Amino acid sequence: MDLPPYYPINDFGPAMKGIVIGGLGIFHVFLAMFAIGGGMLLCYFEWLGQTGRCPGAKKFVDGYFKAVVLVSFIVGAITGVAMWFTSIQVSPRTIGFMVHEFHWIWAIEWTFFSLEISSGYLFYRYGPKLTDVARLRLLATYAIASWFSLFWINGILSWQLTPGSWGDIGADTHSVWGGFFNAGFFPSLIFRTITAMTVASLAAMVIINLMPLDRAGKTDLINKSAHLLAPMIAMPVLGAWWTATMPADARATLFANIVMLMFLGMAVGSSVLIGLYAYFGLIRQRMYINGPTATLLTVLAFVATAGGEFVREGVRKPFTARAGLYSTSFTQVELDRLRQVGCVTNDPYPLQNADAYPSDQLRLGAKVFRFHCSVCHTYDGANAVLHLAGSWTPDQQRLNIAQLQRTKTFMPPFGGTPEELEALVQLIRWKSDGSPEAWPVSDDEATLAQIQAWLDEVGTRPGIELIHGGGAAEGGH
Repeated sequence: MDLPPYYPINDFGPAMKGIVIGGLGIFHVFLAMFAIGGGMLLCYFEWLGQTGRCPGAKKFVDGYFKAVVLVSFIVGAITGVAMWFTSIQVSPRTIGFMVHEFHWIWAIEWTFFSLEISSGYLFYRYGPKLTDVARLRLLATYAIASWFSLFWINGILSWQLTPGSWGDIGADTHSVWGGFFNAGFFPSLIFRTITAMTVASLAAMVIINLMPLDRAGKTDLINKSAHLLAPMIAMPVLGAWWTATMPADARATLFANIVMLMFLGMAVGSSVLIGLYAYFGLIRQRMYINGPTATLLTVLAFVATAGGEFVREGVRKPFTARAGLYSTSFTQVELDRLRQVGCVTNDPYPLQNADAYPSDQLRLGAKVFRFHCSVCHTYDGANAVLHLAGSWTPDQQRLNIAQLQRTKTFMPPFGGTPEELEALVQLIRWKSDGSPEAWPVSDDEATLAQIQAWLDEVGTRPGIELIHGGGAAEGGH
């Protein structure tokens, strides 16, 4: 029987699950960029020091690497584990699916990550005692290993939006390499590499200001560090390239959704400010910048990273994997089946505080909300259904939920029966009314028949096809 697997669902209270994992993920990605770009920066400064082009380079390398280890290795490792832990709480099927399909890719990435950590700690422990040749080789090993860790991760992450020739979920055969080297692979890889160089360069300027050097020595190091900001000039081209690789509906979501545009504006605006300052102030005029200014630029880089990561996650909706896994963790085949048998009929997990609900219908509605809505919504916290839908009339609620993919094209279709949908509507109305001790059961046959008619009219295909597919879809609007 084509039904999705059921997992225990954790309640994060008023915090939307996407905010929890998104906030943690952005912080972790920023630290990862610092570590990856840091390897490139350290190799460059070690070479400058050994060739006599920068007298203070070796001292800077030893001091900067301590920051890389203490900040990126330790905090990055903690947030990395936290990312895995949080991800399997929020979207276990998506994570399990990606690991299952790309397990050898993950294994290769973990091998490079192990080499990165090992070479990093070896340099931290023995770097000052090594010969120049050994120092440069060890730093190069660290830099190459950290970049290849990005290389392998990037292929899996870009696959989520552009699956390429991998195919659809449920197909008999899949091309792992076709999915890995997808249309978005190279633009996102190069863009992330430049981002890593930018973050490392700006963080270096903060650290340089903390070093016991005179102004001339700090200026020299800052100007050398600014060389890694020069590739930012390619970011607009790479951004346009990556956008062009998106599915047409994802690109439409990016430019038509005001929230997406706001976060895109954050990313682009912050990057432009950093780029202009880098080019005119640091590269052309070779200016000295103090600690607060360097910190401000680093914060702007964090804002750009946050905006970019939000956009990358958001344009995949209504999927977590565009190959066919909805954000509600079921596939198209499973969705068709859930319309027949119900989305919580086979849910084995009991409902928390079940006695708090006045009727079995409301308890059913709570289980439907848990399965279908809770991954992106709360009741009355962040992205709350009571705020979004509580003011609608009963028939508005029924119609808009029955035809979710038309209500908002980034929403997945409703996967359930008319009885489950009506139970969800009554749950929203009950909570909007202050959760009274008594609530009438709504089981009018005419109402259920109307819900079924709305479900049949919209079908089970995603809303993106209703807009871009043509044909009968055009008649539905």
